[in-house]
Amino acid sequence: MSNDMNDVYDALAGVARGSVERSYPLARFTTYRLGGPAEIYVAPADLDDLHALTAELRGLDPTGKIPVLVVGRGSNMVISDAGWPGIALRLGQPFAALDPKAEDPTSFDVGAGKPLPLVANWSARRALAGMEWAVGVPGSIGGAVRMNAGAHGSDLAASLVHATVLGLNTGDVSARTGEQLGLSYRHSNLTDREIVISARLRLSSEPREAIRARMDSFRKHRAATQPGALQNAGSTFKNPEGDSAGRLVEAAGLKGWRVGGASVSAIHANFFMADDGATAQDVFDLIHDVRRKVNDALGVELTPEVRFVGPFAGREIEVLGT
Repeated sequence: MSNDMNDVYDALAGVARGSVERSYPLARFTTYRLGGPAEIYVAPADLDDLHALTAELRGLDPTGKIPVLVVGRGSNMVISDAGWPGIALRLGQPFAALDPKAEDPTSFDVGAGKPLPLVANWSARRALAGMEWAVGVPGSIGGAVRMNAGAHGSDLAASLVHATVLGLNTGDVSARTGEQLGLSYRHSNLTDREIVISARLRLSSEPREAIRARMDSFRKHRAATQPGALQNAGSTFKNPEGDSAGRLVEAAGLKGWRVGGASVSAIHANFFMADDGATAQDVFDLIHDVRRKVNDALGVELTPEVRFVGPFAGREIEVLGT
């Protein structure tokens, strides 16, 4: 760690009530379980602590040169084997509250750190429909806002009233609608210098039995068509308009294709697996290899949903998602 980052660490540790750690391993916060450490890891104790830490950071780094990575549940993230050369900020359990709105029983606020399956089940218990798609998605609300996560024909945008966003460079907090966030298929206009703190969702009332039936159907579909709790990041590529990325990868003859310890799933060709002993670079190289081969064979350039963070050799892939 550089002397400058030592000074940053000391300053942040001096104001934090939550955790501030050096050389902190990040692999545990991703579904791939790959990657190296963050130079500095910060986990605020609560919202006031987040404001204090980000204010301190602005004073130390007024031009925003120190890279900041917001880490949630890491379900579409591959962290470099070399780690993250900056600050990794994690909004965990202190940012996972669910707050129903008394004036509207179909609306509630939910913290950025709340896992999506818990939101789906919480809503179903209250006979609120609209988040069933999330029952098997291993992400968090913050990440879901940032990439407009979705499945089974729906997405977060369909239920979002607004998201509360903190600007790292200014300290300003704003409530932004889906339109203001530019939400579209697996996309928002949020930058890496903006932090989703929470979201307000509005669902619809429906009998619990109907909601549970849809959730059970989605679980069964997922179990039958996708690899289980193996190391992967869900869908690797966005589906091109009118087509399926998995169909294209399979049509190019790439099911089971392997680079090092990473391979295309034999169950679903849009899921890329990491074996024990795989590296983050293996995953990067596999995705780049498959992308090129699909384009050569079928004339379709696939766009990754997966976000690569930190240094990778041969970084031709556009960095997307969160």
